[in-house]
Amino acid sequence: MFDWLFAFLHLGGLAAALGFAAYSLIRGNVVRFAVIVGLLAAYYHFVLHAAVVKEIARRKALKKDR
Repeated sequence: MFDWLFAFLHLGGLAAALGFAAYSLIRGNVVRFAVIVGLLAAYYHFVLHAAVVKEIARRKALKKDR
């Protein structure tokens, strides 16, 4: 249960940050948009990417076993 809560809180935080970046771009603040998107990309690459790759491999292995 805690894993789901943790995942959805992180997803909500990432969506909020991306929404704020889009809002900044609409308001004309391109530098703030670029900084936020760059930091989100770095966060994905350094924190989430390994787990995403493992999950994709796990799901492919489950499909092959069917």
